Amino acid sequence: MHAPARLPARWLIAAALFALPAAASAHRQWLLPNATVFSGNGNWVTVDAAASDDLFFADHQPIRLEAIRAWAPDGSAATIENGSTGRYRSTFDVRLDRSGTWKIGMQMNGVVGSFKVKGEERRVGGRGGPPPPPAPGAAPRPPMLTVADIPADATDVHLAEISSRNEIFVTADAPTTTLFQPTGKGLELQPLTHPDELVAGEPARFRFLVDGQPAAALKVTITPGGKRYRNSENAAELRTSADGVVSIDWPAAGMYWMNATYTDDKPSAPRATERRMSYSATLEVLAP
Repeated sequence: MHAPARLPARWLIAAALFALPAAASAHRQWLLPNATVFSGNGNWVTVDAAASDDLFFADHQPIRLEAIRAWAPDGSAATIENGSTGRYRSTFDVRLDRSGTWKIGMQMNGVVGSFKVKGEERRVGGRGGPPPPPAPGAAPRPPMLTVADIPADATDVHLAEISSRNEIFVTADAPTTTLFQPTGKGLELQPLTHPDELVAGEPARFRFLVDGQPAAALKVTITPGGKRYRNSENAAELRTSADGVVSIDWPAAGMYWMNATYTDDKPSAPRATERRMSYSATLEVLAP
């Protein structure tokens, strides 16, 4: 499967976490590479993709492969190979045939909400694309409604524009920064510390942007993997400074899930009154 350089609006996450940003749902979406730093080029990275209660433990549902894209260090489209979707997770490979930092991820844009027709409430799904097939023996899912399905006589129309990014960065041979250039749309990460140069005990600094501008006082949650073997999440909740920067002290080596959410009243979608944005990334922190 060959990826386009820019995600068109129709490519939305079929396995999305319904109407809420990732951090607000019990089931969190994650991409987990087998490693993030490789020596030389010509290696392969294998990635698991799923949504689950416990981070990096696939026990709920897979993320559909058609939602995922990959970019080579120069920003060109890369190829996802050997894809497979099972009951709880999808798995795929990307061949790192060029030196530099690669990006693998997915983006969702849509509208969610509700309206009433003659007092009966109906939901607008807005996630786009066909939903996952129902489980064996389950009743067929009803058609997914969009904004275009709202009749003129509808009442109690409440719509929110939603957008999310979920990314990982993988470096072959030597780190590069070409893929860190912001688009100026939605909630984005602008790393000040390279995400593939994270070391336990050494602070990392990341800037978050909303429509290209620093996002001040943004809540950023850092959660280590391995919750299945702990009694608590051990998550840290941080806030960005006035310039949109958050500083993270990594307590130990391992895989971490970083999530930030932001809500404002600046939607671009027709009839929406609210905009909900989220950004997620899986980060590998190495031992000193």
